[in-house]
Amino acid sequence: MELGIAGKRALVCASGKGLGRGCAEALAEAGVDLVINARSVDVLEQTAAAIRSEYGVDVVAVAADITTAEGQAAVLKAAQGVDILVTNAGGPPPGMWSDWGREDFIKALDANMLTPIALMKALLPGMMEKGWGRVVNITSQSVKAPIAVLGLSNSARAGLTGYVAGTSRQVAGKGVTINNLLPGIHATDRAISLDSGVAAAKGISMEQAMDDRCATIPAGRYGTAAEFGAACAFLCSQHAGFIVGQNILLDGGATNATL
Repeated sequence: MELGIAGKRALVCASGKGLGRGCAEALAEAGVDLVINARSVDVLEQTAAAIRSEYGVDVVAVAADITTAEGQAAVLKAAQGVDILVTNAGGPPPGMWSDWGREDFIKALDANMLTPIALMKALLPGMMEKGWGRVVNITSQSVKAPIAVLGLSNSARAGLTGYVAGTSRQVAGKGVTINNLLPGIHATDRAISLDSGVAAAKGISMEQAMDDRCATIPAGRYGTAAEFGAACAFLCSQHAGFIVGQNILLDGGATNATL
C-alpha cells in the first residue's frame, strides 16, 4: 500500500534499536526523512548509516537522553517543523508495590508520561499550522490490563493515555491525529531484560522463561520490530486521518479483553 507520506519528515525517539528502530525503518521505507535519537552514539550512528544506505532518505542523528530537559532541547532543535512524531522511551524496572518510593515514580513519570507530553507540546503547534500531522506514542499493553510487576510503567503510561484521550480530540480538527501503540512482548532488549528477571527469580533458564511467556500468547511467539514498525507507519499515513485517540494493541492476543 502506498502510504502517501513520501517527503514528510519525522522525529522518532529512542530509535537506535528495538521498536523505535522498527518504526524509523518503516517510515524510511515509505520515503520519510528522519530525525532519530538514542543515548548511545555508536548504536545511533550505525542505525542512521544503515537507514540511509537502505532507503536513501535523509537521516539526522541526535545522541541524547530524551527524558532530560537538555536532551529534549537538543532533539527539538533538530526536529523543528517535523510532520510526524513517534515518542518512545525505555520502560522503568520491574518490581513489587512495596519496592517503589516517590523518586521511582518521578523517574517513571518523567520518562514515560512527561517526556512525550513535552514533545507534543513543542511540535503540535507547527503541525496544526500546516493542517497535517501525526503523533504515535509507544506505550504498553499494560494500559489495557495492568501487569503487577510493572507498576511504575502501569502508572506512568496510564497517565499519558489519559492526556492523549483529551488532547487528541482538541487537535483533530486541524488535521493532526494522536494515537497510541500498545506493544506486548517483542523480540527486543526489553524482552531480554524481563525474561532475565523471570529466569533469575524462578531459577530457570532463559529458554524456559521465553517458552513460558510464549505459552501465554495466543500467537505463540514474540512480536517483531518490523511488524510493529509497519503498524506505526500506517498510523502515520494519509489513510489514517480518521483514527483519533485510539489505543491499539500489538500483543499477539495476550491481553484477554473484548474491547
